[in-house]
Amino acid sequence: MEGENQTSVLEFQLLGLSNASGMQVLLFALFVTLYICIVAGNAVIIYLIWTDYHLQKPMYFFLSNLSFLEICFTSVIVPKMLQGFLQKLVIISFSGCMVQLYIFNSLGTTECLLLAVMACDRYFAICDSLHYGSLMNHRACQWLMAGCWTGGVLSSLVPNILISRLPYCGSAEINHFFCDAPQLFTLSCTDTSLVQIIIFAMVSLIAFGSFLLTVVSYVRIISAILKMASAMKRQKVFSTCASHLTVVIIFYGTIGFIHLSPNTNNFQFSKKIAALLYTVITPLLNPLIYSLRNKEVKCALSKALREYMHWLHI
Repeated sequence: MEGENQTSVLEFQLLGLSNASGMQVLLFALFVTLYICIVAGNAVIIYLIWTDYHLQKPMYFFLSNLSFLEICFTSVIVPKMLQGFLQKLVIISFSGCMVQLYIFNSLGTTECLLLAVMACDRYFAICDSLHYGSLMNHRACQWLMAGCWTGGVLSSLVPNILISRLPYCGSAEINHFFCDAPQLFTLSCTDTSLVQIIIFAMVSLIAFGSFLLTVVSYVRIISAILKMASAMKRQKVFSTCASHLTVVIIFYGTIGFIHLSPNTNNFQFSKKIAALLYTVITPLLNPLIYSLRNKEVKCALSKALREYMHWLHI
């Protein structure tokens, strides 16, 4: 079929996380519980930030968007994973696979940009505190957040179009629990080298740029903290950055392992575990990391619980 899209595969089979049949029900119960905790935990963070006036600050505005992002990120992946624990054959249509891939990449890119913006916010708050109020005003925060979402949505269009136009023929088994670009490349019946180079260049430009901005911001922050005379002040300032820094390390650490390790069968299970870290575990840990290490969030949560208990008593 010259000049036409040669795609002959109309659907793909997701092989899932594990083939151990005896563990499927247990894994289903585990990940259902984790998914509920992710949605509930991040929803609580969003609720607290938008209802408590003490949390009406740029840092928490970005955190509420991160929590919303994590709910969306997990919701794109987990339902199909859960289906895989209950059914031996998990089928996803070609169009459904492309939509899942696009949303997943869009949200992942948005998170890269958002983590960089959050690092810059901490930099201005600590290293340029006199101008912080004017630099990170409400309008500026809204524009930055809009830029993150727009960047994620637009930057994922070209890679997704290129992948969707590859000819797929033969095996339609994706050795993963979601539609992942490296797996799709192995299923294509044509040379994908040029497409992979183009996509790698585009993704690297955004991901590496965001990572570099985050690293530079934290190098400057840590340098400023070390110059502080008071040990108590150093500890207080560092505690405000520790939560975000923890999330950054987990996020970029797992992404780096997945994309830099060879795409061979020996690494497939390890890549699945790493993918679990940033699709399930990180969204689960975010509310805990930010709430347990943040006095203002803990106070807001305590206040909300008291009001809820009072309402139940009435």
